[in-house]
Amino acid sequence: MPSFPLLAAIFIFLLSGVRPSHPLQEVHVSRETIGKISAASKMIRCSAAVDVLFLIDGSYSVGKGSFERSKHFAVTVCDALDIGPERVRVGALQFGSVPHLEFPLDSFSSPREVKANMKSMVFKGGRTETGLALKYLLRKGFPGGRNASVPQILIVVTDGRSQGHVAPPAKQLKERGVTVFAVGVRFPRWEELHALASEPREQHVLMAEQVEDATNGLLSTLSKSDICTVASPDCQVQPHPCERKTLETVRELVGSALCWRGSRGTDAVLVALCPFSSWKRVVLTHPATCYRTTCPGACDSQPCQNGGTCVPEGLDRYHCLCPPAFGGEANCAPKLSPECRIDVLFLLASSADTTLEGFLRAKAFVKQFVQASLGEDSRARVGVARYSSELMVAVPVGEYQDVPDLLRSLDGISFGGGATLTGSALWQAAERGFGSAARTGQDRPRRVVVLLTESPSQDDVAGPARRARARELLLLGVGTEAVRAELEEITGSPERVLVYAGPRDLFRQTRELQGKLCSRPPPGCQARSLDLVFALDASASVGPENFAQMQSFVRSCALRFDVNPDVTQVGLVVYGGQVRVAFGLDTHATRAAVLRAVSQAPYLGGVGSAGTALLHIHDRVMTVQRGARPGVPKAVVVLTGGLGAEDAAVPVRKLRNNGVSVLVVGVGPVLREALRRLAGPRDSLLHVATYADLRHHQDALIQWICGEAKRPVNLCKPSPCMHEGTCILQNGSYRCECQDGWQGPHCGKRSLRGDAPEARGSRRDPSQQLPRSEHPGR
Repeated sequence: MPSFPLLAAIFIFLLSGVRPSHPLQEVHVSRETIGKISAASKMIRCSAAVDVLFLIDGSYSVGKGSFERSKHFAVTVCDALDIGPERVRVGALQFGSVPHLEFPLDSFSSPREVKANMKSMVFKGGRTETGLALKYLLRKGFPGGRNASVPQILIVVTDGRSQGHVAPPAKQLKERGVTVFAVGVRFPRWEELHALASEPREQHVLMAEQVEDATNGLLSTLSKSDICTVASPDCQVQPHPCERKTLETVRELVGSALCWRGSRGTDAVLVALCPFSSWKRVVLTHPATCYRTTCPGACDSQPCQNGGTCVPEGLDRYHCLCPPAFGGEANCAPKLSPECRIDVLFLLASSADTTLEGFLRAKAFVKQFVQASLGEDSRARVGVARYSSELMVAVPVGEYQDVPDLLRSLDGISFGGGATLTGSALWQAAERGFGSAARTGQDRPRRVVVLLTESPSQDDVAGPARRARARELLLLGVGTEAVRAELEEITGSPERVLVYAGPRDLFRQTRELQGKLCSRPPPGCQARSLDLVFALDASASVGPENFAQMQSFVRSCALRFDVNPDVTQVGLVVYGGQVRVAFGLDTHATRAAVLRAVSQAPYLGGVGSAGTALLHIHDRVMTVQRGARPGVPKAVVVLTGGLGAEDAAVPVRKLRNNGVSVLVVGVGPVLREALRRLAGPRDSLLHVATYADLRHHQDALIQWICGEAKRPVNLCKPSPCMHEGTCILQNGSYRCECQDGWQGPHCGKRSLRGDAPEARGSRRDPSQQLPRSEHPGR
């Protein structure tokens, strides 16, 4: 029979090789959130003046492998530190049986030097004398530090198996103002880590084996102070449920067995039942809360369409797993290819107010647009520039080999920071943004600047935007609600602005942006004849500055028409204390002449009467004598501040009854009821909030004018017959019956006594214009 004492000895020997516990810290979040935690750790930067000392366990209980992982954790943390003599200083001390200073805090002044020396540390072994290392720091302070004149951070990386007491020296260090992080390695003893760490302990106890999670946790805690900052305000420190799992070896009673017991002084051997136990490993879980920083990810916007699955690749990259029908397309969407020949310069805000995340979001949008829009047969060429206080053209328009080459160049564009000088960027983009891509004449494609910004400009944008548009650049704006008004001012129209509510909404704008890139403004009524008169309120209630804005609006509208005696004629009337015809319908035969004349129109002041001005137009402007053409559609556009419009109802009705369309544009806090009475049967009324907003309603005005130009025309309204002659419709034409003493097709000549009676009446083909010699006013 074998000896039982021998069996017991063997049993105890085997158990001595089994570790009593195997813990693990795990954050309970989705795989996607884990990716965001990993990515967010790269967006936190520590730039304040602070001393950071790594106290790394190099004892035998840790082992060489875990020691190397401890070094890797320290190097990863250093990537987030702005290391320099006046900012973050870093030192390292290894401990085992005795503390060993690897390098003091004032040894190295660059991240490269610190990380290189951290990686070159050699494992020394020995006992785990954590308390002795802490007492070393109590006695000598932080080696090479700034003597508590700046915050002091101690990062202890250990397995928590000290062979001495750690709580008293750790408490003394924390009482001196040292912030202590306890970072576990291998299978740490959590109770000791809690004794080492500062309060709140859940935010100062980490696990080095999960490097990116631990780095995020450490930096998240520091970001609550002024030591570290997150690159984007959209990134947030949030609590997440986590567990510390401990694998413990426990003793379990199985039953009992006979055993022999003896006693001294007797030869008797006693037989008794002795308990029999077995050993088993049990996983014990301890719920906890872990605080981690997360940032919005590339897949938050759900960029993959038609049932595609978004797979994130870091913070701003992703790829789509598409259904078979869309497998070859970017974002699982049908390939978009611009139908027009264009050069597009994307202008990305890269200022401090825009933030790094906003810049990365804009880059991701441009990449999505490029992937979705540029194919082998595409006629579009793309360039990219970023700006803050200066403009940097990162990818000149068209200067790339293919789409993959363009995407690689996009990835290489870095965030700038600095002031948001959008006006300066627009000015420089107009001057040099298109570089060698610029051409002249018929060979030049349409040039477009797409501005992406989320921050209001810190300089003037109106002047540079006008200059860019004057150089025939189409300006499009993409931004948040906060910059909508500014983008409308820059582009000149709300129709050229895309506003998004968040990242997800931004990435849905690709198709709409492509449509705007190739859309051209309505050309006015180029193919139709039109007699058009503008009536501008030049009264004191409007003021000279607002009157100037009305002049600018009229000039912009005139640019949309082919001004010549055979197509569109334009006249202008201003009214204030008096009514003055700035120029009649037949005064100017070219668009350039009309633009100059509008600029020279006088501001009158005084009390204005819209009714008087409209009667003047009826009697002295929209007449054959003053250049109105028979059979040609006629329209009057009245721009008024509302005061003085009360008496306009009857003149408006008189004009409309005489075949003249009237549109009333009311600006500001106008008398709505008075203007509503002028709207007429087709609701011909536009209300504009301010004079500065007139430009945003140009397309609506042109659309109305062209709609009126298509309506049927009564050849006898207004009457083409002068000197009270009577217009008679006859067989698709008309004739004028003249009063005694007048003759000619339009009763424009005095009759002589010898003239035949039939000369009093004459038929007129409406397709023929009135001879210029018959205009009495010429």
